[in-house]
Formats: sequence, C-alpha cells, structure tokens
Amino acid sequence: MSIIDNRKAFHDYFIEEKYEAGLVLEGWEVKAIRAGRANIKEAYVILRGEELFILGMHISALQSASTHVKTDPVRTRKLLMHAKEIAKLIGKVERAGFTLVPLDLHYAKGRIKATIGLAKGKKQYDKRESEKERDWERDKARLMRAKT
Repeated sequence: MSIIDNRKAFHDYFIEEKYEAGLVLEGWEVKAIRAGRANIKEAYVILRGEELFILGMHISALQSASTHVKTDPVRTRKLLMHAKEIAKLIGKVERAGFTLVPLDLHYAKGRIKATIGLAKGKKQYDKRESEKERDWERDKARLMRAKT
C-alpha cells in the first residue's frame, strides 16, 4: 500500500530497476508520514562511502508534536539496504552514469519502506515523445469506447 508517490520521477527519468530500502526515522516522522504529511518530489538519493542517504525529503511535523523535540523537516535520512545491493548500486551509479531517485513510500509488514529507482535522465524530446504517446493512448481508448 503506497503512502506517497513521486510521479515527477517517471516524467523526468527512465526507471531501469527498482529496489526497496528501509528508512531510519524518528518517532515524530513516522507519525507525520502516517498522517500523509511527507513529500518526496524534490528528493534524491546519494552515496556517501558505503551508505545511502536520502536528501530533500520533506516531512512536516504534526501540530500535536511534542514541544521538547526539535523538528527538522528536510534532514538527511539514512536508507537501509543489504551490503551486496549497495555495492551493486555503487557500481552502476559510478560507472554507468545512472542516478538514484526515490519513487514512493509504502508500508511493508507494518514498517515504512522507500522504493528507489535506478534511473537515467530523459532529454526534453523524450519527455515530449512520452507525452504524445500517453495522449494517443487516451484518444485511442476514447475512440474504442465510442465504437461500442
């Protein structure tokens, strides 16, 4: 069950592979995500050493958050994956020119997970081409409904 989707990622990138990663979150962040107060449109994933971090993910604190907790809505959060998966991603990102993009946040066995995609950037003409294709599919479906 998806909590938040990053539709902009599919518009800006060709997604080659998808991976699931855990997130290191604080208590107030989990409550805010469950309330739907997170945004991953501007977020991206970086590699530091042998670890993955997500930057730019915005989680707004709830009004009922505790007063003694200092909330930072866009702090850097660590992603949790197996070492072999991270090593594979490092090789593809550094050698093949791929980038890592967060695609969505979802629940898996009661925990909040992130789906990250191994992506290649689209050029402007690629974006226009995919938009034309989407419009044609919509028109084709409309014509087929009109015939029946």
